[in-house]
Parts: sequence; C-alpha cells; structure tokens
Amino acid sequence: MLQKKYRSELIKIINPITGIYTLEFKSLSGKYKYHPGQFLHLALDEDYDGIGQWPDSRCFSMQSNPDEENIRITYAVKGEFTRQVEKQLSVGSEVWLKLPYGDLFTQPHNKTNTVFIAGGTGITPFLSLFTHNSFGEYLNPHIYLGFRTFAHNIYKEELGRSCNSSPSVQLFFEEESGIIDINKIIDENGSQANYFISGPPGMIKSFKQTLLNKEVSASNILTDDWE
Repeated sequence: MLQKKYRSELIKIINPITGIYTLEFKSLSGKYKYHPGQFLHLALDEDYDGIGQWPDSRCFSMQSNPDEENIRITYAVKGEFTRQVEKQLSVGSEVWLKLPYGDLFTQPHNKTNTVFIAGGTGITPFLSLFTHNSFGEYLNPHIYLGFRTFAHNIYKEELGRSCNSSPSVQLFFEEESGIIDINKIIDENGSQANYFISGPPGMIKSFKQTLLNKEVSASNILTDDWE
C-alpha cells in the first residue's frame, strides 16, 4: 500500500493520566487507508504545503482500525517532539499525516495460539487489530498486557470491543506484581507459537532475546520496534 499525505484536523484530545494523551484526527483530504498494526508519520510544520520535501516528523502507531472514519493515536510525553505535540496542538489544529507504514500483521504468521505481548502504550497497534473483523480469524489468541499502575490501563473500552470471542487476556500491573513475566508466558505457550511484542525498546530487546534463548525461532518473533 503506497503512502499518502493527509491534511488532517485534530478533533478530540483525551488526557486520561498525566503525560499520556489520546488524539483523534479527521481527514481533510480523503479517507484514510491502512492495515491493522501499521503506523503513521505526524508532521507539525505549519508552513508545509503538502508538496515539497516532507518536514520533520515522528512515528505513531494507529490505535483505530481501518474501518473507522477517524484515526486515533496515544502517546506518552517523552522527548522533544512529543513535548512539542503536547504544547502546540489543540482541538481544531491542522496537521499533516503520512501513512501507512509497517507490516506488523501482514507478515507471514500462524493465526492459531498466537501470543500478543504489550507494555504500556505499546498496546495501540494491537488495538487496531483487536477491534477489526480480521481478528476473528485468530484461533485461541493469548494476550498479555503490562501497565505501570491500574490507572494506566486506559484501554478497557476498546478491549471490550474485541472482534474475537475467545481471547485469553492477562494483565500485569507493575505496582502490584512487577513487570510482565516473559518466562511464564513461554511456559504457558511453548516454543512453536508466534509471538508479537510491542512496547518500550528495552522490553522488546530483552523479551526477544529470552524467546530466542528458549528456542523460539526468530521467524516466530514479530515486533513493533520502528522507533
């Protein structure tokens, strides 16, 4: 799928917890086209005309699914660009989005007993699949989600809209029981399952190495690590 630039209007901002924002954009230049699990580039340059060299931008996973009219992203304020997003954007702001990028769920993988592991806002690309009718093709999916505190789990409504009737969902809260236990997950699912991992770069790197050490094939480890 070819990338396209979309002039977009920010129509909603939700700030459910300090330093975390969900933004909803409406296209001003045609329907957004993408697959579950893909990501976009957001540019803040107010002078960009949509024709010249693409300005400075940052990647964000799309949290909404492709059947929805608007696009949602959730981000944590970390680094200069996200601080600029927090400061500069308000409802009614117009920005440029360029999408789609990535092949997280279009890569070859087994859809039986598939494992999804996400930490924090890393859940967002998974939500674009979980709320899409294509998630119904997965048999016995296993979902493991880790959050810093109970308050950081701001995705209950979307998880409740899962398009699969049989997912197994386990939640880990760092304040209560520590971080996600990757060894326990491997023990529960074995070395033949396909493992999707999304979250902080350090988590992805550590979990991937543990899976490899447990004789999970590299081709069975699929990560959302474009950052």
